[in-house]
Parts: sequence; C-alpha cells; structure tokens
Amino acid sequence: MSFPLADPQVRPATPAEARVDLAAIQHNVAVLREHARGAELMATVKADGYGHGMAEAAQAALRGGATRLGTAFVREALALRAAGIDVPVLAWVITPGEPLDEAAEQGIELSAGAAWVLEEIAAAAARTGRTVGVHLKADTGMSRGGATAAEWPDLVDLALARQAEGLIRVAGLWSHFACADEPGHPSIAAQQAAFADAVQVAEKAGVRGAIRHLSNSAATLSLPEVAYDMVRPGIAVYGLSPIPQLGDFGLRPAMTLTARLAIAKRVPAGSGVSYGHLYVTPRETTLGLVPLGYADGILRHATNLAEVLVGGARHRIAGRVCMDQFMVDVGDTEVQVGDEVVLFGPGDDGEPTCQEWADSLGTITYEIVTRIGARVPRVYSGVNT
Repeated sequence: MSFPLADPQVRPATPAEARVDLAAIQHNVAVLREHARGAELMATVKADGYGHGMAEAAQAALRGGATRLGTAFVREALALRAAGIDVPVLAWVITPGEPLDEAAEQGIELSAGAAWVLEEIAAAAARTGRTVGVHLKADTGMSRGGATAAEWPDLVDLALARQAEGLIRVAGLWSHFACADEPGHPSIAAQQAAFADAVQVAEKAGVRGAIRHLSNSAATLSLPEVAYDMVRPGIAVYGLSPIPQLGDFGLRPAMTLTARLAIAKRVPAGSGVSYGHLYVTPRETTLGLVPLGYADGILRHATNLAEVLVGGARHRIAGRVCMDQFMVDVGDTEVQVGDEVVLFGPGDDGEPTCQEWADSLGTITYEIVTRIGARVPRVYSGVNT
C-alpha cells in the first residue's frame, strides 16, 4: 500500500505510517558503488524491499546506480516485472513447483545449487523455447544453499551440457558469506579461498563470461578485495549498517516509523498497565496509547524496553505490547490525542534509530524493518530526486 507524500490530501487517515525516503536509498546505493570499486551492483529487494516496498525501493536503487536486482523467490522477481521493471533480476530460492515457465518467459535469471534445480530450469526452458540465465551457487562454508565442493564439478558439467543444448546459459558463479559482519572471523578467509577454488574448477571445465559474485552488504563495505564482478548488498541499500560496530559508513536510514496518539490520560500512582500488569506507574502520570502492536511487527519483546519519541522527548514502552497497541508513560510531558509518535528513524530529531531498537531487543535491524506489517501504509518521499 503506497501513498505519495507530495499530496497528503489524497491519503486516508491512518493510525500509523512508515515513511520511506527514496532519496536515501538512492544515496545509499551510490555509497555502496564507491566501495565496490567498479564492480556491478545488484540491489537485493527481497521481502518487499526489506519492508520498504519492493518496486519503489528497486526503482530508487536503479536511480542510484544499481544495474541488477536480486530477490529470494521467483514470485518476487515476477512482481518486479509486473511493475514494469525490465533490468536483469536474479531469484535464488527455488522449490519444486515454482512458476519457472513464467520466469523463463519473463527473462528472470535463476540460481541453481543442485542438479534437480538445474534440470527443472532446463525443462522450463525446453517448454517455453527460452534460454534461461543460470547462476551456479557454490556452498563455500555456510552449509545452506549451494553445491558442496564434492558436488560442484558434477553440477558444472551438467550446466555446461544443458548450455550446449541451448536450454540455459551459465550467467553467474556465486556464493554467500556466513560471517562477513564479524571482521576477522576465520571463516571469511576460508570462504574466499573456497570460492576462488570453485571459480577455478568452473572456468577450467569451460565456463566463460559468467559474473562472479560473493559480497553481501558487509563484504561490500569491508572487503573490497572480493568484489569480483558484482556485489550484492541488501540491508545497506536501506541505510542500515551491516557492521554497526564499525559505524554507519555514510549510509542513511530510509524508513521512519510513526503513529498518532489515540489516548492520553492521567492515572494515579500504582496503576497497572496493559496485560499482566508488567508495568505499574510509580507516580501520578500521563499514559499515551500508540496504535501499533505485534500484528504490525512491533515485537512483543519490546515490552518495557524500546523507546519512542513523543512530546519532544523519549519515553519507554510501558507494559505489554498488545496485538494492535502499546502504552507509553510520558510522565508530566504535555501531550494530547493526535500527537505524533516516532518509533524510529534516522535520529535527526532525537528519535530512536532502528539500530537502537535492535540493540535494545537483542536482535538485528533486518528483523525490525521486515516485520512492519501490511496494515502500516508506506508513504514515499524523494521520488523526484
């Protein structure tokens, strides 16, 4: 759900909104391109653009200099095509029964890390008469997707055979880091070496002209020596640091999550607040009701932990986060129904950042932004930047 920020008159009243600065996404991609040192950049826009809106985020990333887009699932890639986006798109999580014929017809590139996947892609190519670009994935030590070192030579040989038949084109060779966000972790060097070996095996077998890509956001920003032909950032596109202990790298958070107070009332000292009375007011105070809850992606674990900005000051969530609402104890701060509450944003006006929310809840920023639900409309600015 999207409403252009430039014309607020056409927007229906909503209890909350996620404001997405598309100019920030464009800026972030430009920053990432500088770190990539000339390598092509694929912007990862899976999970509805990490909660920011997939098509809108993709278009902003392309304006920033991305030349390709990445999704997890085939249906996400097809949604980009339906939105009129015609740049190369790679989808990398494939299960039996996916709409591979449609993907072939729409020119979607697909990942294969196992023989059965490659054969399904080849079968779709045969049915549609379209040659499909395939990125062969090597498992270099994450033990998730991709062919192991033992399986890799056979996968490469099969791909070359299907390429000779005109069914597929080996468009890429790739893998994924497990610990690039932990600088100095021994697995990083081990995976670099394993990927170099996999590339060598493929090229010796006859693979030519394939795009080699290994770097996620963390590697793009901290390991320029492994940029290869393309980098594949995700969270950093949205302005959130993949290595917060090393700073923000000049990235700008794109999302600001806001709501409007639905209730503001004085209560006496000793008032139990919300389910289970996990918070009890220590004095006479003002409580405000914020109409967002765990159905909207506000973690229930935020109870008595996370802070919001309201009335010009930060106040902590008071009591249990409910499905549709939570309370804040604002003390004697002057507030009234309809006042804006900022849960997180860039931090320019003293509001908490997404990183602060993640730190207070013992999680990562990825989880915070991707959990914001469909009831919260995304409102865009920076469209004409």
